[in-house]
Amino acid sequence: MNETIERARQAALDILQPSKKELEHGLELHKNSVVWDAYGFAPRAAIDGDALQRALESGASEEELRDMSEDMAMTRMVTDPVERREFKEAWEAAGVTCIFQNAGVESQDPLQIIKRLSRFTYVADALDEFLIRAAFPQDVERAHAEGKHCFYMSSNGVPLRQRWDSLEEELTYIRTFFYLGHRIMHLTYNRRNMIGDGCAEPGNAGLSDFGRAVVAELNRVGVIADVAHSGWRTSKEVAEASSKPVVASHTGCAAVNEHIRCKPDEVIRAIVDSGGFIGICCIPEFLGGSKDIRALFDHIDYVAKRFGVDHVAIGTDAAYTSRQMAVEQKKVSHRRRVRHHWEYFWPEGALGGRIDAKARLSLSWTNWPLFTVGLVQRGYSDDDIQKILGGNVLRVAKAVLA
Repeated sequence: MNETIERARQAALDILQPSKKELEHGLELHKNSVVWDAYGFAPRAAIDGDALQRALESGASEEELRDMSEDMAMTRMVTDPVERREFKEAWEAAGVTCIFQNAGVESQDPLQIIKRLSRFTYVADALDEFLIRAAFPQDVERAHAEGKHCFYMSSNGVPLRQRWDSLEEELTYIRTFFYLGHRIMHLTYNRRNMIGDGCAEPGNAGLSDFGRAVVAELNRVGVIADVAHSGWRTSKEVAEASSKPVVASHTGCAAVNEHIRCKPDEVIRAIVDSGGFIGICCIPEFLGGSKDIRALFDHIDYVAKRFGVDHVAIGTDAAYTSRQMAVEQKKVSHRRRVRHHWEYFWPEGALGGRIDAKARLSLSWTNWPLFTVGLVQRGYSDDDIQKILGGNVLRVAKAVLA
């Protein structure tokens, strides 16, 4: 392992302090399991600093520069041997079979969403000896059997034309993007939209009439409804309206740490009753408590003990970033400060604050094998650990397509 992966691994080991038996058993169990990140990101490549600087000097707009940077981080592992080597190294260190890959933008504009989807489609097609683009749950099982890795595509928004000619016409892009490979869609991001309220909206107005039609269409087509960023009332009403399992793919438990991105018991109960799962994230600010790897297990324990181990997963919301990134970024001249995107709205205090470096490192994406070791330490059976690692996500993926 490279020094970045090793440093993160050591940070977690220093906190967990597993016995030799716990460590060996956890690592072996992890290797033999279908490990499915319920919401995450493929390892990110470094940008090409020289190319970005040339674009900046030629007068490229801030939007163009941002798009170039994202494209490079998502695709340079295809064209650059150094980035490809580190990309594969991070996947292997994590031991993850499949990522519910964020292949959509925090938007409902189909043209914006398709950009990110195209990038990850390209990566999977170009690196198919190592990584496949899974279209169905059996593809994930096949990838595990063949020792490969895979994407199962997710979108941070429901694609809508927003012309509002008719309800049926407005919903048609859900099916289109299903054909293109999207299997899960966020109903809202932090803000309010035509479907419902996001988690940062103080009004907490819930699911709209149009939102109920969206849920019905997701059910009909076979796309999982994800309420990770939805408001508490919206989340509950989506779960109650859906005929298929609903998920909160990367969240936490408000009873453990009250935060707008965590879900209270009544919302968790509605999601569980739909047959879905709660994916616990690796964001220290959301987890609270020790804000390290132990806090991840505290939230998992809460769902497993109160609602059942069949309804908890891990959706890291985290990514590994290439070691070359800092060097490449230094090649780019300072850019002027720009305003935050509207949909990224966070209330004061929701993010930030001092997080101990070792605590944050312990939750690194490449530490997935130590997530398994920690579950062994918490006393879960092997069967239950395999449910948490990926079995519950696999079950929901099959149920929604059934």
